[in-house]
Amino acid sequence: MKRQGLRPRFKVVIDRPGDGLRRVLPFRRSPIAIAVLAAFDLVFLIPAVITFRQAAAEWSRFDSLFDLVGALFLSAWLLGWSIGPLVMTTVLALMLFGREVMKARPGAVELRIGLPLIGLGAIYDATKMRNLRFERPVGKSGHSWRGGHMVFDYGANAVRFGSNLDGAAAIELTHAIEAAAGVAIRRGEALPEELSGQWKSGPGELPASAPRAPAAGRSPLSLASPSSLALILANLVPVAGAAFLGWKLSDVMVLYWAESAIIGFWNVCKIAVVGRWFALLAGPFFIGHFGAFMAVHFLFVYTLFVKGIQGIDSGGDLAEVAGLFIAMWPALLALFVSHGYSFFANFLGRQEYRGRDAGDQMGEPYSRIVFMHLVLILGGGLTLILGGPTPVLLLVIGAKIWFDLRAHLKQRQERG
Repeated sequence: MKRQGLRPRFKVVIDRPGDGLRRVLPFRRSPIAIAVLAAFDLVFLIPAVITFRQAAAEWSRFDSLFDLVGALFLSAWLLGWSIGPLVMTTVLALMLFGREVMKARPGAVELRIGLPLIGLGAIYDATKMRNLRFERPVGKSGHSWRGGHMVFDYGANAVRFGSNLDGAAAIELTHAIEAAAGVAIRRGEALPEELSGQWKSGPGELPASAPRAPAAGRSPLSLASPSSLALILANLVPVAGAAFLGWKLSDVMVLYWAESAIIGFWNVCKIAVVGRWFALLAGPFFIGHFGAFMAVHFLFVYTLFVKGIQGIDSGGDLAEVAGLFIAMWPALLALFVSHGYSFFANFLGRQEYRGRDAGDQMGEPYSRIVFMHLVLILGGGLTLILGGPTPVLLLVIGAKIWFDLRAHLKQRQERG
């Protein structure tokens, strides 16, 4: 599909009778394709069922940090893995029970594909449809599964619907569509204005008509920008904790792990913005693999910096872990507000969502988080070797602030 020129209006629809013409079109099914997909679906479902049983067992009896991390990791892995079987099961249901519905009313033609009660619809302006015709594919092609079917041109794209039709049914359907739409479907080439312009919105973008200032007019962020200042202030909280409240390296490392979780939370919000309906799949998949990464990462931080390798004997006390986070709630709140301000002021306010899709957004946190934590681990190792003096700890925090701010500004410049 070419993303230029005229585009239909897509929407999720509840299939119910209404005014105008409504036809349930023949839907050709391939037993071989159904059998192959069902086999693949079963192969993917077996690990999901096994992991579900393991995760349920872990959640029913965890009493230490190690047990909790194991349960979280299995649950996150299951969440990410389940997207595959979910998609295949949905496609299999469409192949088994799906149907195409064509509706026509004055000035508009709507094509729906889905299950008997719900589906995805595309609405076309009947006055801009061209060359409604019957086609029978010759040889193998991407459309040969349809057999005889209907086609019309809309902007730069050819739209196909129906299957297993014959010439007489096609003629009758053409007359019925024109009568219900109240227009004669024109023939000929597209007008220049029907082919010009790229699609400004789609499954992974917000509509171009969103009432916000043009992205081209954005000024670059600087150290004095509100979001940069909010980021600096939020990062100064652990400095105050280390200098005046006696925070240790373990407190700072746990805090920065929690900041990674905060970044992940706001990234899910970004995925929802750029992905829209696709975010229903992309969001859980991101939560799955990011959650598994974060669970193992916390176990690493806790073992190395909180308890020490020699201090783990009981698997980690959950009450002690909860106390770590409760003690630093002001810092956690400051970081949450800082990243939230950046989301609203930059991602939405400065329209940084433009030109991005859910795939880009799912991978964005990793480049920042992985490198940031490499810096912290190296600095934390130095602090452990030197016995944890406050000046070295402050140096580690300062290095983290510098990298955080640098990554923040670089992201804004790339999107500008």
